Amino acid sequence: MTGGWSIERLAFERGGTVVALASLATRTMGPLQVMVVSKGPALDYSDIDLAREVWNELARRAKGFGVIWLKIDPDVIAATGLPASADDRQDKRGSEVIDLLKTEGWRFSDSQVQFRNTLTIDLSRSEDELLAAMSGNTRRKVRVAYKKGVEIRPATIEDLPLLYQLYRVTGERDKFLIRPLEYYQRAWREFMSAGLAHGLIAEYRGQALAHVILFHFGRKCWYFYGASSNEERERMPNYALQWAAIKWAKTQGYAVYDMWGAPDIFDESDRMWGVYQFKRGFRGQLVRHIGAWDFAPQPWLYHTYAGVMPRLLSLMRH
Repeated sequence: MTGGWSIERLAFERGGTVVALASLATRTMGPLQVMVVSKGPALDYSDIDLAREVWNELARRAKGFGVIWLKIDPDVIAATGLPASADDRQDKRGSEVIDLLKTEGWRFSDSQVQFRNTLTIDLSRSEDELLAAMSGNTRRKVRVAYKKGVEIRPATIEDLPLLYQLYRVTGERDKFLIRPLEYYQRAWREFMSAGLAHGLIAEYRGQALAHVILFHFGRKCWYFYGASSNEERERMPNYALQWAAIKWAKTQGYAVYDMWGAPDIFDESDRMWGVYQFKRGFRGQLVRHIGAWDFAPQPWLYHTYAGVMPRLLSLMRH
């Protein structure tokens, strides 16, 4: 049990070979339940029959009494580039998966738990090429940070209280909710101890100004958490941190640096717009995924929940 969720790991086999994986999380709310397969199930989505089999098995498990919805979030690309631009490229496989989901009775979710879109940087290029590809303004701010005395050091387990303090300050400033210290200490410590996370701290004269926490696995490194203090912001510590993180991921042999998060709507109305302006200065590739999809065993319950929960969350935030 983690954060109120019970986890079931599922492996799907053909002829004794594992061909798909899913981490099924279930949360109980009184007599009701919700179920989520975050960033999954993981399988080869060119095998449409396999995808259908896995989805059907997950849906079968969700048909118990009181299950509001089962949410899946396949890591499948729908398109790349800015929508309706010259760089907009639709992905054929993504379109096929979307069509199949609709045919099988799944519906695009109004509640996207993970970021649907992101920016990725190809790390096969040299450091000089990566730096040259940045916008002129971003490249200048990276250099300003170092000229103004910003230094970057690795974070250790002993730094976890400091990382949380910076994250709390950021949440208060940018008005987003954060979890209790124990949640982040457990998540960061366990991933760091397992060699799957790496922290970097930007300092000026020994004072911590900002940090990033990178998660890394396979061929990809993700910029997952970032935070900064309200002090010395003119020294541009976040720009130095991102450049240090990109270089670290490259030296560790990762092929892709994922900046983890881009807007759903590409204009100033989107809550991610300000962060997107910062990220796109590093000139990553905009990648748009198919997003999260819901299976509703009992449509009336699903629609009731969908109508009530947004208002309840809004009241909680206020």
